[in-house]
Amino acid sequence: MKWTDLWSLAWRGLTRRRVRTGLTALGITVAVASMVIFLSLGEGIRKVFVNELGGIGPDIQVSLSGFTQGLAPQPNLPQSAVQDIQKLAPELGINTITPVVMTVRGSLDVTQSVVLYGLPAAQGIAAVFPNSSVAQGRVFTPADEGQGVAVVGAKAAQNLNLKAGSTLNLNRRNRATVVGVLAPESGLVDNFIFLPLTTLQRAEGAENRLSLVALKLADPRQARTTASTLSERLNLEASTQSDFLSFVERALRISDAVRFGISLIALIVGGLAVANTVMMGVFERTREFGTLRAIGARPSFVRALVLTESLLLALAGGVGGVLLGLGGIWAVNLYTQNLAGIDAAALTPRLIVLALGISLLLGLLSGLLPARSASRLNITEALGRI
Repeated sequence: MKWTDLWSLAWRGLTRRRVRTGLTALGITVAVASMVIFLSLGEGIRKVFVNELGGIGPDIQVSLSGFTQGLAPQPNLPQSAVQDIQKLAPELGINTITPVVMTVRGSLDVTQSVVLYGLPAAQGIAAVFPNSSVAQGRVFTPADEGQGVAVVGAKAAQNLNLKAGSTLNLNRRNRATVVGVLAPESGLVDNFIFLPLTTLQRAEGAENRLSLVALKLADPRQARTTASTLSERLNLEASTQSDFLSFVERALRISDAVRFGISLIALIVGGLAVANTVMMGVFERTREFGTLRAIGARPSFVRALVLTESLLLALAGGVGGVLLGLGGIWAVNLYTQNLAGIDAAALTPRLIVLALGISLLLGLLSGLLPARSASRLNITEALGRI
């Protein structure tokens, strides 16, 4: 037999039993699609942090607990830390020192969850987020310090149905009037509600306490050195933007492993379906394989034929899985755009290669046992079967 006949024979063998082949390919498609959608969440979040969040915000954040310990539920940094940092500012090239109170208001309805971000009204939002601009109303003025006023991010305003002049309930005793709505900027700022520092401190019962101190440097390239010096001298956690992105990357790798582990269960089931389909084909085509051997086909040719069928089946399922996953990613991003103004999932080239590579590996492993059985058939016994 000619090796050029291999692909045509393999395709003929699969299309002869279209229903079984189609159902098996569908199982692989669903398994691969689930893996693509799960892993695309990690890829999308990476893009959000690198492209949208990496270039904004403070050069250094000083707090009692770093990123690895998470945001404290209540402000726990003494406000005296601001004076301590001010003493070191000329030496370390610190241009702007912004005390911040930050708290998360969660809800069973995720569209109603927001981040409350308090900072000195005299410094304004631009002290930490320089690219922000107002679309409605106005930004803070020095006279707003301690007053019940708020500037709302674009997505938070949309989700909470707020506009300039609306009343925002902070809690039973504290309310704020929305004086401005920011123009859409990024998935971070768009979901923030900004308040004067002392206003949020009073609402949270956290007078003279902060969540963090945000620092802008004259030379951002010195952020790592400056952060190390602050940590040593003040016995506080000083983290840079690169520290934050590194922490996010480590967290995403862990979550990627968890999501891949969940997807692996579906992939194993899909692999067993391929193995079952190919093995049944081997048993049903015993006379065909015996005839191939009788007219001169070597065992290696028969083995390659069965493996090719398995690989074609897995490849079809893999391509279908990528396409179905693309549809799932579109649906996820449609939801997260409406929720937070970000694309939470992304189909990257490396994810496509991974999905197709795993599909082919799945097909190869699933076809090994059937291929071995087919290549070891006894010609006389195979031709004698009906």
